Amino acid sequence: MEKMKDLYTTGEAAAICNVSQQTIIRCFDAGRLQGFRVPGSRFRRIPRDSLIKFMKENNIPLKNLDSGKRKILIVDDDEEIIELMVDVLGRDGRFEVRTASSGYDAGLLTQQFVPDLIILDYMLPDVNGNIVCQTIRRNPQFQDTRIIIVSGVVNQDEIQGLLEAGAEAFVRKPFRIGQLVDKIVEVLHMS
Repeated sequence: MEKMKDLYTTGEAAAICNVSQQTIIRCFDAGRLQGFRVPGSRFRRIPRDSLIKFMKENNIPLKNLDSGKRKILIVDDDEEIIELMVDVLGRDGRFEVRTASSGYDAGLLTQQFVPDLIILDYMLPDVNGNIVCQTIRRNPQFQDTRIIIVSGVVNQDEIQGLLEAGAEAFVRKPFRIGQLVDKIVEVLHMS
């Protein structure tokens, strides 16, 4: 399983953007492509987020970036819902999906998979969504991981608490799968 790269050389960035390395270096030196120099050398490094931003600003298709797929972890103990989401998101083609059915498994998978987004059922057999949100938010490694909570049994106060605990969005069960995909695209700023 290849890990998503977090830093790119100017050569790698040029290959992904389908431009010359000189173009990347010029954009870097002009400040149009954010990055940093490796201390004590002339090597430039471009963080993944900067490269994505640069590609979007210049209408360069993101499909060349790794697989370009966004990583989603689905955490739910309802097998039918998991199956539906895995099926729809898998067919969509823009996502790489993993699943967990407990808070414990979710913790392990979050460490290994480092998802862009976690779709989290609020009522898990071993822990509630609030705790999972807070745990993820406390870890700087996951500062870019987005969280969407799904649940059928949460009142408005609890929803507010979840958003304050670090969730980006809440989707009430039962939901239309299309509605969830729209919310994923919105939360990951994919449009």
